[in-house]
Amino acid sequence: QVQLVESGGGLVQPGGSLRLSCTTSRDIFSLSIMGWYRQAPGKQRELVASITSGGNTNIPDSVKGRFTISRDNAKNTVYLQMNSLKPEDTAVYYCNARLAFNNYWGQGTQVNVSS
Repeated sequence: QVQLVESGGGLVQPGGSLRLSCTTSRDIFSLSIMGWYRQAPGKQRELVASITSGGNTNIPDSVKGRFTISRDNAKNTVYLQMNSLKPEDTAVYYCNARLAFNNYWGQGTQVNVSS
C-alpha cells in the first residue's frame, strides 16, 4: 500500500509563510512526478505545483512567484514553500505522486490564512 505522509500545515497570518513536506517510499518517489494540489470548500481540487524526478517544475500562474516546489531525493521528500500567503490560499493541501497511470494521494493537510 502506497503511503504519502504530509506535514507542515497550520494557521498563518496573511503575508506569512509555511512549508509543507511530503514523504513516501523510495520506490514511488524516485520514479514519480510529485505534486501538490489544494481544495478549498466548494471548489474543485487544483494543481499548485509539480516537479519531475529530474527537477523540472510546473507552477500555475495563480501561485507563481509565491510558491516553490523542491524535492530531496535522499530523503524521499517533496517540499512546498509558500510565501506571501493570502486568505484565498486557505484550503486542504494534498500531496500527489503520479507514476505511469497511477495517482497516489496523501491524507491532506489544512492550511488556514487568516488574521
